[in-house]
Amino acid sequence: MKTKAAVLHAINTPLAIEELDLDGPRAGEVLVKVAAAGVCHSDLHTIQGIIPKPLPIVPGHEGAGVVVDVGPGVSLVKKGDRVILSWVPDCGHCPFCTTGKPNLCDNRNPYTNGTLADGTVRFHKGTQDVWHFGGVSCFTEYLVAPETGTIPMKTDVPLDRLALVGCAVSTGVGAVINTAKVPPGSSVVVFGAGGVGLNAIQGAALVDASVIIAVDLLDNKLEMAKQFGATHTVNASRQDPVEAVRELTSRLPGGPGADFAFEAIGNAKTIAQAFMALRKGGTAVAIGIAAPDALVSIPPQWLVYGERTLTGSFYGSCRIRVDFDRMIRLYESGKLKLDELISRRIKLEEINEGFRAMEQGEVARSVIMFD
Repeated sequence: MKTKAAVLHAINTPLAIEELDLDGPRAGEVLVKVAAAGVCHSDLHTIQGIIPKPLPIVPGHEGAGVVVDVGPGVSLVKKGDRVILSWVPDCGHCPFCTTGKPNLCDNRNPYTNGTLADGTVRFHKGTQDVWHFGGVSCFTEYLVAPETGTIPMKTDVPLDRLALVGCAVSTGVGAVINTAKVPPGSSVVVFGAGGVGLNAIQGAALVDASVIIAVDLLDNKLEMAKQFGATHTVNASRQDPVEAVRELTSRLPGGPGADFAFEAIGNAKTIAQAFMALRKGGTAVAIGIAAPDALVSIPPQWLVYGERTLTGSFYGSCRIRVDFDRMIRLYESGKLKLDELISRRIKLEEINEGFRAMEQGEVARSVIMFD
């Protein structure tokens, strides 16, 4: 069949809107008609070459749609199901999957290498193969994905809201709830008020953190952070963020320094700043994806004498078949903000403008609508 898709042919070039050939689903795979796809910073990292991927590739990993066909042996979804797409499909039987850490599944390699599970692709442009992004590639009208990465949702919540749960919401909220397990009354600082950072902020608000400090370089993003629960903001272009955080928390028990710090940028300097903004016994969580060769420098004595912790959170430590549903129930109960995350709804042909708006900090999220 044919599908219209956004294709990256070379690093640091605009995505091209092209018609591709799409093979049907094979064993364990499903064909999905995409309804909505979020424009995420990880896709920009791919365009910039920070996250190396084979080219040409169809990016996009935050999406939702409707199943229109299934391959042999598929049992987890059926035709007509409304699904959230996940770029971290899990096998269900490796040591990580069977011990409650499916986000670290040992059998994800084919998807990170640009193929589906059997090592082949379903997108083609004439005789040329076109690679997949994380087993999703949702910047397209139709896609083929593993059934383990298509999560059926029995809800009437609009598909553009469901799409956001597939990455930004689960990553940011999950880092607070699942990875750090932030207790009520804690002090929290979040470095980076983009899509993931805003969700870490609202995750801190969900668990009743007492102080929530947002750090960014742009005032408009800091204003957005207030909508999601930030009690204080720091513009790091005008003041030292570590000193600012320590001042804001100086009168708190255990201060100066925050109980928890989250870095949602993927920058070695800001990861170190998040660590240095901690009080004794505090925990810093790196969420953003840094360049493969990036190194973080921190003083070892701060680790030992102050028993501070620096850890990571991959995909919010999510169990997708449990946590996606939990996020939706929080939204339906009015406790999780999804409507407010969508700043603009755009067409596929406007995707490059969507990335420009994200780089300029004009939006929390642009969402591509296919219907």
